[in-house]
Amino acid sequence: MPFIQNISPEWIEEEYLRWQESPESVTPEWQRFFEGFDLGRSPGPDGTHPDLPGAMLQSSVQSLIYRYRDLGHLLACTDPLSPCPLSHPLLDLAAFELSEKHLDEHFHIKRFLKETATLREIVQTMQETYCRSVGVEFMYINEPAERQWLIDRMEPVMNRPKPETGRQMRILSRLQQGTLFEEFLHRRFIGQKRFSLEGGESLLVALDAILTHGTDTGLSDAVIGMSHRGRLNVLANILGKPLAAIFSEFEDNDSESISGDGDVKYHKGYSADVARMHLSLAFNPSHLEAVNPVVEGKCRALQDARGIESRKQLLPILVHGDAAFAGQGMVAETLNLSQLEGYSTGGTIHIVLNNQIGFTTLPEDSRSTRYATDIARMLMVPVFHVHGEKPETVDMIARLALEYRQQFGRDVVLEIICYRRHGHNEGDEPGFTQPLMYEEIKSRQPLHLLYAKTLAESGVPEAAIDNMREGYREALERAASGQKPHQQPGSEKIAELLQKPALPEATAVPRDLLETLAKKIFTIPTEFKPHPKMLQLYVKRLETVKNGSGIDWGTAETLAYASLLAEGISVRLSGQDSRRGTFNHRHAVLHDMTRPETFTPLLAAAADNSRFAVYDSMLSENAVLGFEYGYSVTAIDDLTIWEAQFGDFANGAQVIIDQFIAAGESKWERHCGLVMLLPHGYEGNGAEHSSARIERFLSLCAEENLRVATPSTPAQMFHLLRRQIADPRKKPLIVFTPKSLLRSPICVSDLSDLATGSFMPVISDDAVKEPAQVLLCSGKIYYELLEERTKSGRSDVAIVRIEQLYPFCGELLKGALQAEAVAWVQEEPENMGAWPYLRIELTKLLGREPLYIGRPAGAAPANGSHRIHGEEQKRIVAEAFFKK
Repeated sequence: MPFIQNISPEWIEEEYLRWQESPESVTPEWQRFFEGFDLGRSPGPDGTHPDLPGAMLQSSVQSLIYRYRDLGHLLACTDPLSPCPLSHPLLDLAAFELSEKHLDEHFHIKRFLKETATLREIVQTMQETYCRSVGVEFMYINEPAERQWLIDRMEPVMNRPKPETGRQMRILSRLQQGTLFEEFLHRRFIGQKRFSLEGGESLLVALDAILTHGTDTGLSDAVIGMSHRGRLNVLANILGKPLAAIFSEFEDNDSESISGDGDVKYHKGYSADVARMHLSLAFNPSHLEAVNPVVEGKCRALQDARGIESRKQLLPILVHGDAAFAGQGMVAETLNLSQLEGYSTGGTIHIVLNNQIGFTTLPEDSRSTRYATDIARMLMVPVFHVHGEKPETVDMIARLALEYRQQFGRDVVLEIICYRRHGHNEGDEPGFTQPLMYEEIKSRQPLHLLYAKTLAESGVPEAAIDNMREGYREALERAASGQKPHQQPGSEKIAELLQKPALPEATAVPRDLLETLAKKIFTIPTEFKPHPKMLQLYVKRLETVKNGSGIDWGTAETLAYASLLAEGISVRLSGQDSRRGTFNHRHAVLHDMTRPETFTPLLAAAADNSRFAVYDSMLSENAVLGFEYGYSVTAIDDLTIWEAQFGDFANGAQVIIDQFIAAGESKWERHCGLVMLLPHGYEGNGAEHSSARIERFLSLCAEENLRVATPSTPAQMFHLLRRQIADPRKKPLIVFTPKSLLRSPICVSDLSDLATGSFMPVISDDAVKEPAQVLLCSGKIYYELLEERTKSGRSDVAIVRIEQLYPFCGELLKGALQAEAVAWVQEEPENMGAWPYLRIELTKLLGREPLYIGRPAGAAPANGSHRIHGEEQKRIVAEAFFKK
């Protein structure tokens, strides 16, 4: 065996471990050697047997350690409802060609608590660490330093927590609060839904551990996202929402404090200062996991405002259910955001409250993986599976999870395996579908009683335990007798916003300032070598500003951002391909052709107190739009923009649009100034690349909840973006942007259009004084109608553009509709586009229904044939000029 001569046993051990972890990582000679060794033959390449029994035993022991660290969770006792596993064939001594006769032999071990230990000590440590009330998955983490950091903190103390008496009493207090709060609600408000936390009270222990330990690790703020299970309990016992306020909501007597439609009590958010930390629980709809990216966006907005060093000061915490964590695609999308430049928040602590059932569905019917948390392995971060009835262990692991996040800036997952004492809600009977499980659950004492017994046996006076319990019961009774409506902190600011006038008119920027900004943002340093076409583009942009005419869409949009940045307004833009722009019009980030460097010209316009950031997002609408919503709600004075690659794809985020953007103000009084840029226009590209579904957004419009616009000129876009910031009454702005018009020579503006005026919700046709026919339209179709009018010489036809679809500006239209015939012209099918909405509004305005000109109703937005599209487009335009 020439290849192992003069090789130390330590080297053999290292190679053996490498081979076990990845057989391809070692040479073919070592592969043959170790394959033979595992089969008990141990032949070398030349067929001889090496005389290395000590090294082989040493390697076996090292392999045992590695496997316990890797697979010990398979033997962990983490399920309160199931017997503990007693053995696993992959962890038996025989699996390593070891036996009980080796237990008292000493071995020299690498990366262990001590350099030399008996096999008995090693096995005991491994089992105590990885096979008791915690199972941990971490050996797939790529970074050796992270793995070793975890090993160094787990193996000395894991499953052997020794909290001091004061900490034990705090843990008991949280458990008592969790159960007594739910029992009180059950007695006092019979039959009302509350989505009880009973069976999962350890959640309060985990949250408390993170937050109390957080101040020691530099935390100042935490933003929490969770669904309805246990939400009221967290509001009361973690965030300190007044009990009287919660009880008032059960009595349904707080209507005076509600502005808008309001929401059910277990969807509401709250914020408070608790023990030197500011805590916020995000509002959440019933759509499980939808709040995840919203929380991340809220945290990132706070971090951006305070600076990069604040990453360790602001912590996102997401509480999940087991079925939702495994089943909802939003989880994977949000996890994927975690390490991306534009979306990272320095790590999130995920707590999966695993009550082992999803409504009525068991794990074997709801996931294809061993663990509910397996999707999180994609990030190569630690996952801790903890027995839910071991509160001291939950406390210890929660603290360890926080320390890991603070150390490495990465996500971490804590799964608390527990149960749900009642049905999905309190009116549900779980025995219908899980009779055996619920017979077992009925026999279990509440956790606070089990833990109180443990403390009493350890010497804690029973009187102290009883007094703490009775004190909380008395607090519940007092609060119930003094119920009163409660306002969410910050409501005063919201009320103040509502009193301010809306829609400012002053959005113009002086010509000399525009020229100064243009010179800053369209001048490329001589040492930077962009693509030649980019150099030409920027030269052309600067020339059009100097000449005062021919300003295209990209130039006007960029000038809008520059003017806001110069005024101290931060701008954030993200979406798929947003740096360049899907249709090649923006080019906000330039790339050097000779070296791996980029240049962001707009940074030159930023004032000292403003930031500009533009990000190419991952290929997701749902999570990214949710993130930007959360960002905009928090950074309310910034311009936050999400851009769809094509407007057609926005429906991939329909939950965020429906539940948050359209209804968030009415349900939760959350004001949002988010801008959605949705490329829209019929150009023969089929059903998935034509329509941003204008009709769907207009169907969501009511109570002035949204602003919906289709600007038709670069100047209109300029003023629209600036108006969004100038308006103190923040509303989401939905903008249907063009595609082919972005570089069209007819879709340009003069510099004077930016230096004067404002956004015009309606653009009348002043060229026609006494029209016989008025064509109302919106968007790209205007230019096609204009071209046809010029060709046909129809000077009696006025073309009026409705640039703001909602709120509908009827008063502005009245003067433009004085004609015998009024028609609405659109590219979209009759059951789509703006017509279903405008048909009602225009009928009320005119006293009769206007004529409709467009495609007939259809199931799909557009035809797949470019030829047929062209024929249809010609028909629409032709019909518009012959229908009177």
